[in-house]
Amino acid sequence: MAHTPTQQFGATSTTEDVLSGVSLTGKRVLVTGVSAGLGVETARALAAHGATVVGAARNLAKAEQATAPVRAAAKAGGGAFELLALDLADLASVRAAADRLNTAAKPFDLVIANAGVMATPKGCTKDGFETQFGTNHLGHFVLINRIANLLHAGARVVNVSSAGHRFADVDLNDPDFEQTPYDPWVAYGRSKTANILFAVAFDARHRARGVRATAIHPGGIMTELTRHLPDGALEAMVARLDAQAARDGKPPFAFKTVPQGAATSVWAGVVAPADAVGGHYCEDCHVAPVIPDAMPGELNDGGVRAYAINPANAKALWAKSEEMVGEVFM
Repeated sequence: MAHTPTQQFGATSTTEDVLSGVSLTGKRVLVTGVSAGLGVETARALAAHGATVVGAARNLAKAEQATAPVRAAAKAGGGAFELLALDLADLASVRAAADRLNTAAKPFDLVIANAGVMATPKGCTKDGFETQFGTNHLGHFVLINRIANLLHAGARVVNVSSAGHRFADVDLNDPDFEQTPYDPWVAYGRSKTANILFAVAFDARHRARGVRATAIHPGGIMTELTRHLPDGALEAMVARLDAQAARDGKPPFAFKTVPQGAATSVWAGVVAPADAVGGHYCEDCHVAPVIPDAMPGELNDGGVRAYAINPANAKALWAKSEEMVGEVFM
């Protein structure tokens, strides 16, 4: 499934670029968050190349409509597509979804933890966790650990994180902002750092049996993820990034198209060598450099903060996550 090492991809590569000449016939993939944006395109690209894709979504009626292109691509490319009900902000729903997958007992070659929320107002999941940490991290933590036995040797997990992980490290003493004043971007940053640390910890636990995990940043994309932002907030952020870029003599910030954004998930999941991406953070279809925590930097500089791939931090997050959800995982 891997390309020759001479094949180079980058920020503008699309899902079709990275999957050119790749057959995924016989492969089974789980993609969360298939009711919009990146999730739909990720599922479509994989199904178009012959994969059987299980798409998970909270709102099945919305997902049914949004995934019409996925079904069409599956039909044309010899793949298959089915929907699974999953509300990551409700652990009863997460456990029920995992139970359904375990009962079906069909192994997966790839899980792409794509679903997420961004910069939401202060709120809680059904289980009382801060919305972003609970949805983006804890929901996926329980789902993936509960179906870990369905991941056979050669399988991979791709956690969709973000350059937003640079807004904040995880806070294991106050994950739900009970002592800290709530900031939507800090909460988002914590949850995206958690996505990376979960990949680091999962990879460490499962690599001996041939299962690898990685985290990726899709790039800046205009999707429904921005729905919670107040008017003008996105424009203000882009203006700040552009000012920083101009000072540093770099080109202005450029949004990616959805197929460009989904390319890194697909690249890390089926194209890149497993040993190259396992336990790492990828962006623009390559493994990102590590930035020391003390170094200032804007979101468009690229790279991953050292705290987000620190194995000790990853272990501590795993233990805290188990404590929060009331389950211990192998």
